[in-house]
Amino acid sequence: MLELLYQRYRGELIRWCQSMTGDPSVSEDLVQEAFLRAISNQALLEGLSEAQRRAWLYRTVKNQYLDRLRHARFETAAESLPESLRRSPEYDRIDWEQLLDSLPGQEGVLFALRYLEGYTSAELGKLFGLPPGTVRSKLSLARKHLKDALKGENHV
Repeated sequence: MLELLYQRYRGELIRWCQSMTGDPSVSEDLVQEAFLRAISNQALLEGLSEAQRRAWLYRTVKNQYLDRLRHARFETAAESLPESLRRSPEYDRIDWEQLLDSLPGQEGVLFALRYLEGYTSAELGKLFGLPPGTVRSKLSLARKHLKDALKGENHV
């Protein structure tokens, strides 16, 4: 199935991505990354129609492009910070992992999949066997718990 998707949509995705980025090599990288992500989400994709698979690929490429833009902005901002204010990215990643791990139940997993991986509430609902409204409710609680933890209230 993935090989067929690759044959059908690779060229189309690269052309579309190049219209966004203006850079052929970045476009190819983004499309390759999307197909690598498709490999790890093969079970999800098999349950989708052809049109939904195509939409998933487009959304994945777009999200990866937006992530690159955000990271580039963050790196530019971080480079302008004085050395004394910079933190190691490893420590930041560990801090966030600990925060997400401290969330009760499925909140941490749902939060990471929604906001870091780009899944929708409906997709998460299918993955976890929950109604989309319940997923949104759990995400709302996760955001509240994270906000409290970041304020130092630690109600998690």
